Amino acid sequence: MSPPQAIQPGDSCAYGSPKYFALCGLGGVLSCGITHTALTPLDLVKCRIQVNPTKFKGIVSGFQVTLKEEGVRGLGRGWAPTAFGYSLQGLGKFGLYEVFKKVYADAIGEEASYQWRTSLYLAASASAELFADVALCPFEACKVRTQTSPGASAQLRVVMPQIWKNEGFGGFYKGLTPLWMRQIPYTMMKFACFERTVELLYKHVVPKPRAECNKAEQLTVTFTAGYIAGVFCAIVSHPADTVVSKLNQDKGSTAGGVLKKLGFGGVWKGLTPRIIMIGTLTGLQWFIYDAVKVWLRMPRPPPPEMPESLKKKLAAKQQ
Repeated sequence: MSPPQAIQPGDSCAYGSPKYFALCGLGGVLSCGITHTALTPLDLVKCRIQVNPTKFKGIVSGFQVTLKEEGVRGLGRGWAPTAFGYSLQGLGKFGLYEVFKKVYADAIGEEASYQWRTSLYLAASASAELFADVALCPFEACKVRTQTSPGASAQLRVVMPQIWKNEGFGGFYKGLTPLWMRQIPYTMMKFACFERTVELLYKHVVPKPRAECNKAEQLTVTFTAGYIAGVFCAIVSHPADTVVSKLNQDKGSTAGGVLKKLGFGGVWKGLTPRIIMIGTLTGLQWFIYDAVKVWLRMPRPPPPEMPESLKKKLAAKQQ
């Protein structure tokens, strides 16, 4: 990796420095931990629609049945594994994305990084999510178990030892491959779509350059681009999300068995609440992540522009 840039006036650290990457990880912890935990009730209903569509027929029905049977407190089931799991995932997702993006950009050079920037975003985000899901998987298993298995405890401190006792270490990671199938495409879409949408918004929608926008205007663009990315994320990753929910609900199930049982239509159950959840979630995550950068006075590079050397090469070819 190339050495970090010099600290710019007004910044608290240099872009590409260890402090910069550490603060990016902190931003990821806050953005993912806060948003996923806040949306626990919607996630609970979504999971129950996926694993028991006969009883939980839709969003409204899901909330009504849950409130009737468990009361308001029942909507918070799974908040603890959600908070711990997605905070750790956010640390890896955002922190490592910034690391891999710089490593890969340094490896291919400035011109190729611009020309192949979408591929760069896809590769960096996929690499980051590979590691982030290893941290998330045990808590995701506990979350789904407590939310969807009849008789399961609502307490993380009870569910986690039970899984360890009954299923061993493998019980926490039997859903890792489907989780990768869900999260890696999701994260690739989340980062690549966000990065390119920000670029397009400043180019075609925002009436002035980013440098002339105040912080509130920049954060509004961030949220808008994040929400748009989130809608695509939800659609791309939903079938695998359904498989993860069923795997962690049923003790002896396998991914192949779940897919065969559900069929094509079954894996799309719960898509509407997931689009609402993931769109909102992703928009808020990018907003919080960017707001943390503003708050901590971190470098926030503008959307990429064509390097001068590449402009000259293209101009020479046209002559």
